[in-house]
Amino acid sequence: MIKVRINKNKVIITGHALYDEYGKDIVCASASSIVITSVNACLRIEENSLIYKEEKDKLTIDVISDNKNVLLIIENMICMLEELALSYKENIKIIKED
Repeated sequence: MIKVRINKNKVIITGHALYDEYGKDIVCASASSIVITSVNACLRIEENSLIYKEEKDKLTIDVISDNKNVLLIIENMICMLEELALSYKENIKIIKED
């Protein structure tokens, strides 16, 4: 299962969807596409808008900008991941922490 932990300015994504075998997993591909596109858009708007760290089975995104457009993209990314989680409850879980 993919777990998306959301704090105020941090998003941590861990795990694998396990919907299908590697290379055919549409849930994993969808989540990856959503996140990669969002991170790249933020970095195009403002080069130092966020810091991301890739590790084995884990991606950490620290949003360090207060740029309105960057924040909207991150908010949109979270909304799209939530929509994906509604359709694939067994494969992706959103955890909002305060």
